[in-house]
Amino acid sequence: MGRTSASVFGLVGLAVLAPAHAYAQDSEDSATDSGVIIVTAQRRAEAQVDVPISITNLSSDALKTASVEQLADIGKVTPALRFDFAGGFFQPTIRGIGTAVATSGGGGNVGIYVDGFYSPNPLAADFDLISVESIQVLKGPQGTLFGRNTTGGAILVSTREPSTDANAIQGRVSYGRYNEFKAEQFSNYVISDRVAVSLESQYRRGDGWQHDISNNDKRVGDYENWSVRIGLKADLTDDVNVLLRYKHGKVDDPSPLLTSSYYSDEFGLGAPFGGVPGTYTTAKNEIASGSVPEFFRSNSDVVQVTIRADLGFADLTSYSQYRNEKVDSSLELDYSGLDIFQLGLPNNNDTWSQEFLLTSKAGTPLQWTAGLFYFENTDQYITDIDNFGNDPNSRIRLGGSSTTVRSYAAFLDATYEITPKLFVTGGLRYSYDKIDDAYYNTRFLAPTTITLPDGTVCTSTDGRIYIKDCDPDAVDFAKGDRLTPRVVIRYKPTDQTSIYASYTKGYKAAIIDVGGSCQNAPYVCSRVKPETINAFEVGAKYETYGLSLEAAGFYYDYKDLQVSIYEAGTARIVNAAKSEIYGLEGAARVKPTAGLELSAGASWVHARYKDFNNAPIYTPCADLDAATQAVCAANGISFLVLGQDLNNVTMQRTPEFTGFLAARYATEVGGGELALSGNLSYSSSFHFGPSGIQFKQGGYETLSLRAQWTAPSEHWYLAAYGNNVTNSRYLTQVQYSNFGIGANWSKPITYGVEAGFNF
Repeated sequence: MGRTSASVFGLVGLAVLAPAHAYAQDSEDSATDSGVIIVTAQRRAEAQVDVPISITNLSSDALKTASVEQLADIGKVTPALRFDFAGGFFQPTIRGIGTAVATSGGGGNVGIYVDGFYSPNPLAADFDLISVESIQVLKGPQGTLFGRNTTGGAILVSTREPSTDANAIQGRVSYGRYNEFKAEQFSNYVISDRVAVSLESQYRRGDGWQHDISNNDKRVGDYENWSVRIGLKADLTDDVNVLLRYKHGKVDDPSPLLTSSYYSDEFGLGAPFGGVPGTYTTAKNEIASGSVPEFFRSNSDVVQVTIRADLGFADLTSYSQYRNEKVDSSLELDYSGLDIFQLGLPNNNDTWSQEFLLTSKAGTPLQWTAGLFYFENTDQYITDIDNFGNDPNSRIRLGGSSTTVRSYAAFLDATYEITPKLFVTGGLRYSYDKIDDAYYNTRFLAPTTITLPDGTVCTSTDGRIYIKDCDPDAVDFAKGDRLTPRVVIRYKPTDQTSIYASYTKGYKAAIIDVGGSCQNAPYVCSRVKPETINAFEVGAKYETYGLSLEAAGFYYDYKDLQVSIYEAGTARIVNAAKSEIYGLEGAARVKPTAGLELSAGASWVHARYKDFNNAPIYTPCADLDAATQAVCAANGISFLVLGQDLNNVTMQRTPEFTGFLAARYATEVGGGELALSGNLSYSSSFHFGPSGIQFKQGGYETLSLRAQWTAPSEHWYLAAYGNNVTNSRYLTQVQYSNFGIGANWSKPITYGVEAGFNF
C-alpha cells in the first residue's frame, strides 16, 4: 500500500474510532465561554451536540487556518464536499449528491444560504468571503427545513451585521505570486443607540497563471473582481429590529473557461482528436484559444431586508430578497485551438423570495420551528456563435431559452423532550412547484413553424416557441406538490453526549428540458422527473471544552437523478433510474495543550448508479465506422454521445475517500502572538463523466500553510501564507461536448504576504 493510501486509511480509522463531523475552532462567533459550539442547522440557535444532523461548522479562525478565500475553498476542510464547475457554473456535491445541470430551470442539489437568504444561481455560487463569522455545511437532505433542491444538503454562510456597540474598522491587504493583490475592509458606524451602518468592500486582481500558446499571451488569465455591500440596522422598538442590505459586485475572470485539451489513454488516441499538430496543448499551464478569446463577466445586485420581532411566545423573522445577476461569457467548445465553435453564453437571472420564520423560545420541553416560503426565479440563457464564419469579431445570435419557476411551501419542525435524556423530532414540509413560463429561441431567431408528431402546430414570429402553447403537457408535468417528512429519535446519556437515528426525505424539482430536447426534432420537450431521496442516518456526538468527537453512518435510496449531457451548444437532461449511497463519516478536534489545536476529518462514501439505462458515453468518431465518421465530419464534431446500459458503476464526481488534517499552534513572541497553522486535504480518485466511468482524476492532496504574528495591542498583524505548497497538479474539471473534451487544471503553488488591522 502506498504512503498516500495509508494516510487516507489512517484518517478513516480515526473517523471510526474517535470521529466527528464538526471542524470548528472556538471563537466568539461560534462558541460560548464553556466551549459549546452554537449552530442554526434547525433554523434556531442550539448547541451543536444537541442537533441530530451531520454538520461541518467552520468558524472565521478555521477558515483563515485553511486559507479559505472563496466559498469553493471550504471543500479543503469539509469531508465529502466537492465544488465542481462547468464553464462558470459552480455546483457543490455532498456525499455523491450533486449535479452538473447548467440549463434554464435547472438548479443545484445543495442549497446555498447567505444570512438566511437562498442563492439559487450556479453562476454566482462561488464568491469571495468577506466579514464571514461562520459557515455551516449540513449533510444529507434538508427537505423539511430548507425545501426544494436540497437533496444533498445545505451550506449556511453567516456574516457580520451592523452593531450599535461601537465604531469599528477592520481589514486586510495581501500580495502574492502571479501579481495577485487582494484588499478588503469592514467598517461599522454607530448613528445612535438604536441605529448602525456597516460598509464592506473587497477588491481582487491578478495576472493569472496560464500561458496562451496561440498568441504567446502570458496574462491570458488576467482577472479583476470587486464588490461592495452597505447595511443599515435599526432597533425600531425594544422588540423589533430591521436590517436592510444592498450589495453590488462585478467579476471579470476568465479562469474557469481557460481549458487545455483533455488527453487520456481511455480514448486510445495518439492525440486528443486524432490531432492537428501545433493547434492544441495538453500542458497543465497552457491553453490554445485560437483567434477568439474566452471571457467570463458578471454584474450582480442584491437587496435584502431582514425583520426580527419578539412576539413574547416566539420569535418571528421575515426574509425578503431580490437578486439580479447578469453574466456574459464566451467559451470554446472544441478545445482544439482551432476556431471550430466558440459559444457565447449570456445569462440573465432574477430572483424574488419571501420567507416568514417563527421559532419557539428556549427552555421549554417543546422546541419548534414553523415557516412559510415563496420563491420565484427567472433565468434566461442566450446562445451566440462568437466566431461565425470564422470571424473573430462576430457575435451572431444562435438561440437560447428561459424558464420562470415558482415555489410555495409551508413547514413545521418540532422536538419534544420526553424525558431529560430522550427526545423525538418530527417535521413536515408541503411544497408546490410550477413553471409559469418557459420558451426557447429558434435558431438565428427566424420565424418558424413546427409540427409535432401529434399534429400540433407551433408557430414563432418573434423567435420564441412558448412551451405552454406548443407542448402544454410538459408544463402540466412540471407542476406538482410534495410532502417531505423528517423523523428523529435522540438519546442523551450525558450533557456532553448525544446519540441519534434519523429519517429524512428530499427532492429536486421537475425540469422542462428547454435547453435541449425542446429544440431538436421532433421538438417534444423531455419531461425530467423530480429527483427523490430517502435518507437514513445514525450518529453520535461528544463535546466538552477542548474536545469534540462525532461520527455518523448513512444510507441513501436515491432515484431519478437528473444528469446533464452537453452536446453542440445544448445541455440535454435525462433521468438516471436509481442510485445507492452509503458510508461513514467523522472528524475530531482536540486541544492537547495550551495554544495547540489539532483537527481531523474523513469520509468514506460508496456511491453507485444502479440500472442506469442508456447512460451517456462520449465516444470518439475516430473509433466508429467509416459512415459514422463521415457524418461526424459533415457536422464538424469529434465525439458522439452513445447510450450504454450501466449497472453498479461509480457515480459522477464522487471520490470514495476524502479527508483532512489541520493544526494550529499559538505562542507568545515579542509580546504578541505567533500562530502557525496548516491544513492537509486528500481526495481519492473519481470520474468527471456523466456516466461515472469516463474522465478519471486520480487521488491527490493539497497543503496550505500560514504563519501570523499579531501585535500586543491586537490592532494589527502580519502573515505569510502558502497554498498548494506541494504543487499538486490535478484536474479541477473535464469539459465535454460533441466538439471535444477540455481539461481544467489546478492552480500551481502560490504564496504571499498579508497585513491586517482592527480598530
